[in-house]
Amino acid sequence: MEMDILKEMESLRREIDSAFKGFGMGSFLEPSFLPGMGLKRFPQINVAQDKDNVYVEALVPGVEAKDLDLTVMRGVLSLTGERKEETGPQRTWHRRERGHGKFMRTVDLSCDVDADKIVAKFSNGVLLVTMPIQEKAKPKKISVKTH
Repeated sequence: MEMDILKEMESLRREIDSAFKGFGMGSFLEPSFLPGMGLKRFPQINVAQDKDNVYVEALVPGVEAKDLDLTVMRGVLSLTGERKEETGPQRTWHRRERGHGKFMRTVDLSCDVDADKIVAKFSNGVLLVTMPIQEKAKPKKISVKTH
């Protein structure tokens, strides 16, 4: 019971932070990773579920697998990483929409997952995280007997 309350409080805190993000603070609270994008979140994600797994797919173009970190704790998946700044000769930028820097995205999971069996695959700028649902979290069919 206590874990559910902590999870709900953390979820509420994130919602409130998101609702007030940027009010009265100008660009201070805007993510440096996406200049000019305001309150949009990065990376963009899809979350899906079937009877056995929860899937999170994140678009992280320009990020290397070694610069990504995933953690699962108390029903929340956290994805952190960094897109490195381009190096090379000094340039005069005319337009710069692809930012750089650190980012973090959290996903509230709809059920308990088996953290020891999570698989993360990274290909062509797309991260796919497959999280098996714990057996105790799966629905159980109960047969109804007649007398």
